[in-house]
Amino acid sequence: MELALASLPGFHVTAPPGKGAPYGVFEAAYVPHDAVPHIAVLPDGTRTAIPPAPQTRHLTPADEPPLPPPLESPTGPTGPTRRAPLGAVAGARSGDKGGSANVGVWVRSDDAWRWLVHTLTPDRLRELLPETAELPITRHQLPQLRALNFTVDGLLGEGVAAQARFDPQAKAVGEWLRSRHLDIPEVLL
Repeated sequence: MELALASLPGFHVTAPPGKGAPYGVFEAAYVPHDAVPHIAVLPDGTRTAIPPAPQTRHLTPADEPPLPPPLESPTGPTGPTRRAPLGAVAGARSGDKGGSANVGVWVRSDDAWRWLVHTLTPDRLRELLPETAELPITRHQLPQLRALNFTVDGLLGEGVAAQARFDPQAKAVGEWLRSRHLDIPEVLL
């Protein structure tokens, strides 16, 4: 099952395999760094305790990279457009992180990147995937990869084990997004 879910984008099953059983709920949380022992196991089997770092850096949000200029053409901001599925120009991969869905979207050219980064905003994602309309969405730009990564908090409730969703691991969310139609510049098609 794990191999199948890690292969084809969008592959999912209608229910987790096996009989019902108790489950745990994943929650992201911080713990003091000295609460978890750090132990190195060396090739000969000896174990060495590693003391916690005396000083750590507080996590701060990374600055968003600057946006590239929008895609332009002689006939207008993007030239003529055609209604087409996002998947005609973009790839996607998605999955679960606890109760959140993670969706990566990428394109192959710099022009497509300039269009994508200005077009696929959290608000546009909410329009394309109505089930996300009321959920917090975080977008991260990855310009060197010509990619965007979205985290949709709460789409999976308390996580896959506690979810009755048709796609409980969010494996099909990326393909669902790729199937959604929007106006795409013809120069990219």
